[in-house]
Amino acid sequence: MRIALIVVALLTLAGMALFLLQGRGGLPSIANERSFGGNMEALPYQSDQPVTRFARAEQVIDPAKFDYFAEIETTQGKIGIDLFETEAPNTVNSFVFLALNRYFEGIVFHRVIPGFVAQTGDPTGTGTGGPGYQFGLEVNPRLNFDKKGVLGMARTMDPNSNGSQFFITFGPTPNLNQQYTVFGQVVEGMGAVESIAPTEGPQRRPDRDQIVSVKIFARGK
Repeated sequence: MRIALIVVALLTLAGMALFLLQGRGGLPSIANERSFGGNMEALPYQSDQPVTRFARAEQVIDPAKFDYFAEIETTQGKIGIDLFETEAPNTVNSFVFLALNRYFEGIVFHRVIPGFVAQTGDPTGTGTGGPGYQFGLEVNPRLNFDKKGVLGMARTMDPNSNGSQFFITFGPTPNLNQQYTVFGQVVEGMGAVESIAPTEGPQRRPDRDQIVSVKIFARGK
């Protein structure tokens, strides 16, 4: 009888734990599991000083071997991003190449619209600059701007005008779906993203936040 009571008690506790998990949004998703932690290696920088002009992006990632992450340190805190090297290999390779050459250090968030996106990646801070090269759009039917923290490439009307400018969404932005490359997801530090100084709207602030550094991490799949 005592054993039976213990079993019933354990089952009850398990049921309560499941209920609490469901009340917090269900069991952990695959996206949540792909976060910082585990056996990750910090990749060394390729330059001692920021380099902001290139003829092309060199091949620096091996999608078949590594899972890539970026840690963007901003004036509002650190942002951890899972990069989608399999779904957007050219875009992720370019981003990693620029980061390893310290390209993003000191660049401001030049376009920050509350409820929409925080955009950066232009060394001129005007929204018109780039790394000296451009590449094409990479879209995947499974990847859309359907939540906050989605990392996307900015471009002009030309689908082959991707360069170095990127944005992070503050929420779902379905009007961007399949029109811009999705190449990552914020997995840590969304609070830092949401604290970046707006550049438009009634909450506009004269000071502009900036990127302090971008570190790239990789681990075996």
